[in-house]
Amino acid sequence: MTMGKFVTKAVIPAAGLGTRFLPATKAMPKEMLPVVDRPAIQYVVEEAVNAGLTDLLMITGRNKRALEDHFDREPGLEQALELKGDQGRLDLVQQASDLGPIHYVRQGEAKGLGHAVLCASQHVGNEPFAVLLGDDLIDEAETLLTTMMEVQQKTGGSVIALIEVDPSEISAYGCADITAIEGEDYVRVNSLVEKPAVGEAPSNLAVIGRYVLHPSVFGVLENTEPGRGGEIQLTDALQTLAAGEGEGSGVYGVVFKGRRYDTGDKLSYLKAVITLASERVEFGEDLKTWMKAFVG
Repeated sequence: MTMGKFVTKAVIPAAGLGTRFLPATKAMPKEMLPVVDRPAIQYVVEEAVNAGLTDLLMITGRNKRALEDHFDREPGLEQALELKGDQGRLDLVQQASDLGPIHYVRQGEAKGLGHAVLCASQHVGNEPFAVLLGDDLIDEAETLLTTMMEVQQKTGGSVIALIEVDPSEISAYGCADITAIEGEDYVRVNSLVEKPAVGEAPSNLAVIGRYVLHPSVFGVLENTEPGRGGEIQLTDALQTLAAGEGEGSGVYGVVFKGRRYDTGDKLSYLKAVITLASERVEFGEDLKTWMKAFVG
């Protein structure tokens, strides 16, 4: 196995239309939907920063200006809070802009996740990089991304995150056919199937929105024809890398067993809000008391 370079760059695709949350997302990016009192996208950026990634690129699109504004300074608001002596809220406002420099590039057309990743090629260059999808919220106590970067560095290939799902639900996900590697806590991915029919899936291991990719994926994406939905699928490019040989080939999986929420799904989004709110020191106990009375 070839030891890979250390990962320092993160790509965060955030150009989707958010149609599942209409009409709330008609004029507001879906990534700005609040999870308690922080927009969902801030949790994702914080995850990247906490994993040691220092160079962040967000792939945006039309009507996504609110994302840039959120992570920018707001002198007027900060001054008003300072004059009021509201240090607590001032700290919260500045927390987002203090996460570090974030770069932005627009995905001119909605051509799929593979195309969004390809938009990052000039910025990323010839280095391995992480991809964090904004719909997947990983609990901040988990170390999934760090583990994936370690596996990438060890194998020199690309790494995907997998979760076990009920076989009846696998048709909603990309699915991995895997082989266990003796003595390792990660697996080799033999092939990937995008949203297989129930009963035809090679496993119940579903791909979720965390990737650590070798830069050779860019060359593959440039030659990947549109697939399902007429879009350039990242899954198709990973399938090519899994079957290939030479530098950058090989795809590996880390099976994640921690807490994760799909904030693009209404029920999972509500679960995320309730779970994280119930753990807040300032009102968590009151919320749990109310919920017991409400469901009782």
